[in-house]
Amino acid sequence: MAYADELDPADSVLSFYATDLRRLREKAGMSQRALAAEALMAPSLLNKIEAAKRLPTKELSALADRTFGTDGHFTRLWPLVIKYAYPKWFRPFVELEEAASEIRSFEVQVMPGLLQTEGYAREVLAARRPNPDVVEEHVIARLERQRILMRDSPPELWIVLDENVLRRRMGSVDTMRGQLEHLLTAAQTYNTVLQIIPYDAGGHAGVGGPFSALTLDEGPDVVYVDGFLQGQILAEPEDVKAATRAYDLLAAAALSPNRSIDMIADSLKELRP
Repeated sequence: MAYADELDPADSVLSFYATDLRRLREKAGMSQRALAAEALMAPSLLNKIEAAKRLPTKELSALADRTFGTDGHFTRLWPLVIKYAYPKWFRPFVELEEAASEIRSFEVQVMPGLLQTEGYAREVLAARRPNPDVVEEHVIARLERQRILMRDSPPELWIVLDENVLRRRMGSVDTMRGQLEHLLTAAQTYNTVLQIIPYDAGGHAGVGGPFSALTLDEGPDVVYVDGFLQGQILAEPEDVKAATRAYDLLAAAALSPNRSIDMIADSLKELRP
């Protein structure tokens, strides 16, 4: 069993959150079991959260603020906790993504993370068979990342997908149907342009793999290239130029946005158990 009294709050944001939660709960004379019941979670899970072994939920953070009268302390801290749930090598990209005014992304195997539903994301993250608890934490982090699309001034999102992304079923029919419905909705929002490269287009400029190009209001533009174990961020002008050219070629080879919407709708109709 993990013990919260072994934690040093200076070790990490998660440790700071965990020790604060335990301190205020004990100060209020509330048992761990009682708070877990209020949060509709198992006491064992709350124990792990207070020991910084599991990520807290957004709902627990709001409950803690109401229960302990902390004026939004845990609610404000929660996004920072989630950010540090990402692998160290991925955190710089998340921060750059939040600052981007335009995001151009190409995917050949799976939906881009910014447009994944919860069920689809769970299937993608579980494909390598890691610890189920780790999968859930990464699902939470991925969905939190999507909050940039809900801002008053969201970034412009330009997505090109290989048709393979529509055809590769992740999880159940219901999971895939929900994902395609979400994609269809996203494709019709004002800040998103989505195009599909059909199989009959043959070879294309994205055969080297998925990537994302970020346009920043301040500082040089960057490119994120995905990899087997981890991705890398490229900021050299020649790399950014090469990625921009590849993306332009991909968009030229793809169906128009309207025809791409039609293909997504057709793929949705074709889904069978």
